[in-house]
Amino acid sequence: MHNKTISGFSKLSKSKKIDWIVNTYFSNQDQAKTILKQYWNSDEKLQQLHDEFIENTITNYYLPLGVAPNFLINDRMYAIPMAIEESSVVAAASKAAKFWLDRGGFKTSVISTTKIGQVHFMYRGDTTHLKHYFNTVKPQLLEAVKPLSKNMEKRGGGIQDIELRDKTADIPNYFQLHVSFGTADAMGANFINSCLEQFAKTFKAEALNFEDFSAEEQQIEIVMSILSNYVPDCLVRAEVSCMVEDLSDSKTIAPEAFANKFVQAIQIAEVEPFRAVTHNKGIMNGIDAVVLATGNDFRAIEAGVHAYASRNGAYSSLSHAKIENGIFTFWMEIPLALGTVGGLTNLHPLVKLSLEMLGKPSAKELMQIVAVAGLAQNFAAIRSLTTTGIQEGHMKMHLMNILNQFEANAEEKINLVNHFKTHTVSHSAVVEAIEKLRQ
Repeated sequence: MHNKTISGFSKLSKSKKIDWIVNTYFSNQDQAKTILKQYWNSDEKLQQLHDEFIENTITNYYLPLGVAPNFLINDRMYAIPMAIEESSVVAAASKAAKFWLDRGGFKTSVISTTKIGQVHFMYRGDTTHLKHYFNTVKPQLLEAVKPLSKNMEKRGGGIQDIELRDKTADIPNYFQLHVSFGTADAMGANFINSCLEQFAKTFKAEALNFEDFSAEEQQIEIVMSILSNYVPDCLVRAEVSCMVEDLSDSKTIAPEAFANKFVQAIQIAEVEPFRAVTHNKGIMNGIDAVVLATGNDFRAIEAGVHAYASRNGAYSSLSHAKIENGIFTFWMEIPLALGTVGGLTNLHPLVKLSLEMLGKPSAKELMQIVAVAGLAQNFAAIRSLTTTGIQEGHMKMHLMNILNQFEANAEEKINLVNHFKTHTVSHSAVVEAIEKLRQ
């Protein structure tokens, strides 16, 4: 066990880190080394940039960057970049984009852009004294962060409000400063966290000079200061609608039957959590892929979105559908805290390229594009599920992965892709067909 521990690993050079990893954990050391080095960039400067994004880097991990074209959003055309490894996601988004292109496209609006941060603290004393102290110190708190918020205010952001919240019903002596922020085109995590830490410092220090406090009440204990990835007031809406009779381009199902079945599928996801989780995961296939391609934090987005899906006490569908007066409407309101400046957006060459492909959007514009990618993905999935079933298209896309597993050559690929145009794709069927072909 102990011969696999190492101290000072972070101080080793990259090649020494690789040597240690390879010698300690791999039986075929040359092969492991070759694979790690295969993914390095031959441009040293570019490789160094990637090495310095995180710590202890040994190589790059590739994901395909695809493009879903033909998106009409608020009467403007987009080709949307998507970084994802799951087959059929980009194809589904593209198909949905093409479908809605002839039906007025996607309509979007940003409802709000407020983000939240909190200073969590303990106070053992009279709550009325604390409220009085908070009202007295609030201007000083805002003054203390002026050097931090100056630039953000120039860009139209800044601190919107600070509230004192009494949480003693949940945990004895627990209170918080609940702060709302606007962060313009930045995601704003560093800005928010820096402001919160300054608030905490000032809030604790000034308590020592507050004459209404007893000696014990002066001892405010800061637990932590941190932004929240739950952003229910950083909301964007995306929707599509058309006459029911314009809805189906399928020979297998009439428009009205399709519309009714689609609405039923959405209603099931609204009331059944086992379905809702998979339903929303499909939405996130589209969202995460664009979030990744544009250098944003998909873990933060996922956490905030799934919390929002549970905001009414049960986990439910993010998207909704209705038929009213012969019109089919499908929509979604979703919390997305995104940035187009700061972080990786100014550093990663492919992120810069992706943002340029999207017309160098503001954070608000990016919110709308990302929401549309999620809604398109969901439309394509529900359409497949309620008509042909999802596996036919998905397995046809997955066929190439299976062929690559068996190292099929170019000629074999052509032969087998043609064969499976008229046969059902399954792992065993593909293996059987390969073996037959190779005989």
